[in-house]
Amino acid sequence: MSEIRFGTAGVADDFEELGYKNAFQVPEYLHSFGLNAFEYQCGRGVRLTEKNGNKLGAIGAEQGIRFSLHAPYYISMSGLDDEKRMNSIRYLLQSAAAVKSLGGNRVIFHSGSCGKQSREAALEKALDTMRHAVEAMDEHGCSDITLCPEVMGKVNQLGTVDEVLALCSVDKRITPCVDFGHLNARTMGGLGCKEDFAAVLDQMQESLGDDRAKNFHVHFSKIQYTQGGEKCHLTFADQEYGPNFEPFIELCAERGLTPTIICESAGTQAIDSRAMRQYYDSLTK
Repeated sequence: MSEIRFGTAGVADDFEELGYKNAFQVPEYLHSFGLNAFEYQCGRGVRLTEKNGNKLGAIGAEQGIRFSLHAPYYISMSGLDDEKRMNSIRYLLQSAAAVKSLGGNRVIFHSGSCGKQSREAALEKALDTMRHAVEAMDEHGCSDITLCPEVMGKVNQLGTVDEVLALCSVDKRITPCVDFGHLNARTMGGLGCKEDFAAVLDQMQESLGDDRAKNFHVHFSKIQYTQGGEKCHLTFADQEYGPNFEPFIELCAERGLTPTIICESAGTQAIDSRAMRQYYDSLTK
């Protein structure tokens, strides 16, 4: 049975301050905050060995932690250079192997930018890459891995909600990663009220029509933005930029949604993720 989960992207600034010294202590650290999810960061390349992944995964399982993994940032599903575009599949396979070693099954990735082509042309290339990626996953024994294209924060990046849902149409295993901070940034503050969040959830349900609209992946943080979209991540203490998490958490409770919610606040991920968890608990217990 699926359950809602709360966790962090990487470790927060207080990890070492609290006396933790290595990655194998991450599960204990998360558990101390009442969290049960962790997104392992491979943005600059997949360097996690199978041995270390297995060890960390086993420790995490004892603490009830579910792992996901963020694939390298240099993936470009829509690149004009076909060789580089197809290299993205190799990076996804590396990410899949790494998350399997952790005992997890979700790989989150950025689709890339539109570059010097139209959004329509970029999306067509990304769809083609996505189809090849699914085939490669099956061929390499990774059919149990869920690929999660992410809603992106910069206007020129491929990653509107519509574009992410289009990528999810390639295969029922592909599940959206809705980054609400990114979405708020690229829409210049478009997530101002509960109805705005509800519209996104309704759109997912209409487009996907299955459990992916209930068990999707989430990134959440407040993000400063300019006319070009995302500028930098903030903490929940910021009062100028959104989005606020309460409307989304209320909808999760009301609708019985069970996403994995990963906090990407700037250095306060664990504290801010705990705030979301506590608010959810206050609504459901």
